[in-house]
Amino acid sequence: MEAHKQLTIGLFGFGVVGEGLYKVLQQTPSLKAGIKKVCIRNADKKRDAPADLFTTDRQVLLNDPEINVIVEVIDDANAAFEIVSTALLNGKAVVSASKKMIAEHLPELLQIQEQTGQSFLYESSACASIPVIRNLEEYYDNDLLHSIKAIVNGSTNFILTKMFEDKLDFQSALLLAQQLGFAESNPKLDVEGYDALNKWVILLNHAYGIITKPEELLFSGIQNIQLSDALVAKEKNLDIKLIAQAKKLKNGQVAAFVLPQFVKQDEPLSFVKNEYNGVVIESGFADKQFFYGKGAGSFPTASAVLSDIAALRYNYKYEYKKLYHHKPHTLTNDFYLKVYISFDDWKYIPREEFEWIEEWHAEAERKYLVGVLHVSKLSESAWWKENNTSLILTNDPVIDNLDIIKLKKKSLELAGVA
Repeated sequence: MEAHKQLTIGLFGFGVVGEGLYKVLQQTPSLKAGIKKVCIRNADKKRDAPADLFTTDRQVLLNDPEINVIVEVIDDANAAFEIVSTALLNGKAVVSASKKMIAEHLPELLQIQEQTGQSFLYESSACASIPVIRNLEEYYDNDLLHSIKAIVNGSTNFILTKMFEDKLDFQSALLLAQQLGFAESNPKLDVEGYDALNKWVILLNHAYGIITKPEELLFSGIQNIQLSDALVAKEKNLDIKLIAQAKKLKNGQVAAFVLPQFVKQDEPLSFVKNEYNGVVIESGFADKQFFYGKGAGSFPTASAVLSDIAALRYNYKYEYKKLYHHKPHTLTNDFYLKVYISFDDWKYIPREEFEWIEEWHAEAERKYLVGVLHVSKLSESAWWKENNTSLILTNDPVIDNLDIIKLKKKSLELAGVA
């Protein structure tokens, strides 16, 4: 597309985000972008837009030669993949907000983009209003990106904020989130970590050139966090957040996961409350940088879709620099994690799997320990998600293999063994 070309949009989906985008576009004539047709599932639903704008036939949009941009904001991942791939193959640029679809089909989508040379943009699929994908894509060189830590799910962050600040138990906080529209009526995708996981698959590609599948990453949500965990955290001047993290190890490989984590109260992610998202990027020379913004809702998501539409006027496309122009990094499952685990009964805790246990409190009804174990002890079993067991990573949880070897050697020397 030449610069400032008139963009004629075919929009799929007219829910919270689709309607938000429709309203925002009406208020931004400078964009030279207009919606020609909207494809919806349910023709009978009353909508706040002219009836002739809508159709239930997706081919009307996909085959219209005048429509040069397809915007897809639906919640059916399979239909979304069909729409996006067909649109790209039909020579149309595409903007999408479907993180589940992108995370599950990343290799195919990369291939179609290479084959067609079309733009496929999806800033709104991770962190809504925060321009994190484009920043990772354009700004950070592969070798200088030390780590990225983020709160990428607004619903779980809202629930944890309420557990902390209002001392609500998990169920009451979840109910409040549903009443306020921050959590779905079926909250499993948010609460159990799937939504954050999908976003992390997308961001790992733009951060490190890593192509992975959701099922290959270690993850959990906040479903097992107890009010007693929040009280322990408060005592230690810590917050609990659901954090997606990737960290480069000394051997150049990357450790990545999505798990609840303790955060010190003077750290940037501690200030991210309610439905907000936050991203901390640590790089070679810039040290830490902090991005903060609304991670959910009609207008924040629509604003990210809008920024992608605006970028299409300049024929912008992701170059996937870390993947195609550098040597991509690889994920590793060979590292250790320092964890806090609370539980009802010792019999459910495989103590022999820990390298060492630093702290334990066994007198109260709810017991807890802090210890170090190899990540494979978590990825290959589920004891830490079962029997009312709660696992939270400590503040700086990743321990490199080399560090463990040094620590063990040192403790042997201290014991006079070596």
